[in-house]
Amino acid sequence: MLNLSNNYFELFGLPGQFHIDLSELSERYRDLQKVVHPDRYASASDQEKRMAMQGATLVNEAYQSLKDPLKRAQYMLQIRGVNADGENLTTSDTVFLMQQLELREALAEIREQDDPLEAVGELLTDITRAINSQIARLAVLLESDAQSDVDQALECIYKMQFLNKLHAEAESVEADLEDML
Repeated sequence: MLNLSNNYFELFGLPGQFHIDLSELSERYRDLQKVVHPDRYASASDQEKRMAMQGATLVNEAYQSLKDPLKRAQYMLQIRGVNADGENLTTSDTVFLMQQLELREALAEIREQDDPLEAVGELLTDITRAINSQIARLAVLLESDAQSDVDQALECIYKMQFLNKLHAEAESVEADLEDML
């Protein structure tokens, strides 16, 4: 059975760093699922069934956190004792805030474009590029223990949350436009 006190990286036998091999993560996820899958414990005692269920829940939760760059960054800060859930995060980066206003305006005006599908595709590309920039920055910042880097990582997390939400909204608009064809 699993050691339920391990952190997510230890659980998967991965180094506790931002950059991880996602194919290795997926492979270890499948291996762990085989060990803790509740069906394997159908004839076990109630305590063993409960432990298997807890293990399966932990493995699923850990996998979902580690495979997503934003959740992985939040978890890495959580391990350090920093609350990075994003509810109280803000940014004072006025350039970023202005860019977000421009992106939101562009999204609001997509349907008025000559080729709205092409326009939303370009917007999604721009948003993805901005998300990837934040991911690259997080990878560097999370290698450091300096408080200033932790503060900057929190700001990156805030920006990624904003960008991810905008990306989801743009994908929704794109799906609506495709349905109209």
